[in-house]
Amino acid sequence: MPGKRLSLADVTTKGTGLPNRYILHGLEKCGKTSFGAYTPNPVFICTRGETGLDTLIDASRLPEVPHFPEVQTWPELLSILESLTTEEHGYRTLVIDTLNGAERLCHEEVCRRDFNADWTDRGFMGYMRGYEVSLADWRSFLSSLDKLRETRHMAILCLCHTRIKTFKNPEGADYDRYQPDMHEKTWGLSHKWADVILFINFETFVDQDDMTKKGKACMSQGRIMYTERHAAYDAGNRLGLPPEIDMGTSGAKAWENFLAAVKAARNNGKDGETNG
Repeated sequence: MPGKRLSLADVTTKGTGLPNRYILHGLEKCGKTSFGAYTPNPVFICTRGETGLDTLIDASRLPEVPHFPEVQTWPELLSILESLTTEEHGYRTLVIDTLNGAERLCHEEVCRRDFNADWTDRGFMGYMRGYEVSLADWRSFLSSLDKLRETRHMAILCLCHTRIKTFKNPEGADYDRYQPDMHEKTWGLSHKWADVILFINFETFVDQDDMTKKGKACMSQGRIMYTERHAAYDAGNRLGLPPEIDMGTSGAKAWENFLAAVKAARNNGKDGETNG
């Protein structure tokens, strides 16, 4: 279908005014779910096996947070997005816990639909065809999130587990870094889609033994949210956030500190426009 014809009258200087699309990845039990629970009027979609929210609520570590039943299949996930888009509600933030869990559901559906449920080299894994075929479904999924964002003016926060993977460095020696635990092609689409990518890790100090010259890692209970790309981890943002944000000792404090950083960056941007 041909698109509508545009003219100079369609030129604008304004942004969209839409809420942001976030991806937050980090180690196990580092506070991803607790952070999401304190976003404005959240509703959670928890994929199969992600029981952290229920556990935290049962332990009175979090208030009763609205959430759907644990999603078992890809069609279930898509039907929830359709309901959130078309039905009336007051939720302001969709939290997907987790994005890599959603990816697994996508791959299972593609394997069933297009490869007769065959995960071997004769099916989904043959020449990695399954991952390539799945990209069309993943693009449609991201488009559904965008439609929800535009229709209901909801922020999207996707939580994701992280892993250590070797980065193929074209300028020198390869090195290890933290990145979301997803297939590289799926992550490539998701990375481009997100406005903000955040990485959480525990604060770590290294004590060096003067005799052996070896370092010993000492981990504190402090957690840091990183907002800019680094050799050691994947992150990035378009908001002008500081490179590091102290998450404090609770989900409520983590959200409070993050929101303060967003507001400060916005004010700094306005000052720059005034003084520029």
